[in-house]
Amino acid sequence: MTGEQIAEQLGVSRPTIRSDLSILVMLGHLDAKPKVGYFLGKQNRNENMVTPDVLVRDVQMPPIIVRETATVSDAAVALFLGNTGVLIVTDEDGVLLGVISSKDLLKVTIGNPSAATLPVGVVMTRMPNIVTASPEDHLLDVARKMDDHHISTLPVVIPYGESKSPERWEVVGRISKTTVNKVILKLAK
Repeated sequence: MTGEQIAEQLGVSRPTIRSDLSILVMLGHLDAKPKVGYFLGKQNRNENMVTPDVLVRDVQMPPIIVRETATVSDAAVALFLGNTGVLIVTDEDGVLLGVISSKDLLKVTIGNPSAATLPVGVVMTRMPNIVTASPEDHLLDVARKMDDHHISTLPVVIPYGESKSPERWEVVGRISKTTVNKVILKLAK
């Protein structure tokens, strides 16, 4: 397959992916021949390569939580201290209410001098508009979910209490693109 054909299928120009193709060739995922094009490299032809079933519960991180009444200023500090881009908003019982991202905070603060005192409940994305993961989900499925929805972090949830109500989820962790990348790099060794 030629570089032009790859670019066309991706909907981008050939120069846009030139450096990516070069890296894939250097890593052995693709091979390239002049006047022939690109084809699978040694890394992708390895029949012995095993992809273990990694579950979210095996790699999830502790959630970074704020309450709905926390201010935008409090949320900005929590983002910084937690070294994350997404905060999970819960009630006192740990039930998921929403999420707030650094982009959400940026949108509300630009040109708004009183934004720092607003509660995050005004700014957050609320349930049921939140994409979540279960501890029993396969990491590859969660990575696809993040990619499909253009999300960098998902709350990891289980049904809350005995009710098993689909509207009430207890937050037990978080999974991020960074975590997925670390697992992939570890498996690539």
